[in-house]
Amino acid sequence: MLRHMQVLTPEQLRVLGALIEKEATTPDQYPLTLNAVVLACNQSSNRNPIVSYTPGEVSTILGELRAAGLARVVHSPGQRADKYRQVMHESWGLTTSELAVLAVLMLRGPQTVNELQTRTERYGDLSDLGGVDGVLHRLRNRYDEPYVTRLERQPGQREERWAHLLAGEVLAVPEQVPAAPRSSSGSSERIAALESDLASLRAEVNELAATVDKLRQLLD
Repeated sequence: MLRHMQVLTPEQLRVLGALIEKEATTPDQYPLTLNAVVLACNQSSNRNPIVSYTPGEVSTILGELRAAGLARVVHSPGQRADKYRQVMHESWGLTTSELAVLAVLMLRGPQTVNELQTRTERYGDLSDLGGVDGVLHRLRNRYDEPYVTRLERQPGQREERWAHLLAGEVLAVPEQVPAAPRSSSGSSERIAALESDLASLRAEVNELAATVDKLRQLLD
């Protein structure tokens, strides 16, 4: 049975958005361990604002998301660490395209249609059914609970921006310092994806090292 949209905290949105992003962009490393979720939340690329959550904080947030029916723990035979996955699409009846757009808004704050088009490329093809613009309008007109809203253009801004309503209101997000220009608009996104993959791999290596240390202690 589908649930109605729930108002989420910024911390819950960050954890949930990170899970959605990793599911789409690093499927071989998904579901995520607790350490991997922490790294995904705290990474400096594709995030606004930048945060620094502790494992204890993220563990509490994951418990809240599980209670809300938006995340689940995965127990796998032979694996010491529990892993986590998001089920927001199942709980709220969202399509893959709708989930991708919401995740980018959750992780980076209000954005223009062009920004969303660039930043959702890593999530798959959203060109069907009107592309990102069509997804936004479907999310805004979704039943009696709009998931997004279009913000009025502010002085100095050339385009209108869109924001999610999952926190009950549009949260003020500090503007990011513009990065140095690159030769192509997709270069920064590809570099960010590689940095994210590297962070996840480091987390897996650290966990394997800890397991090896425990085995050595048992053998000694």
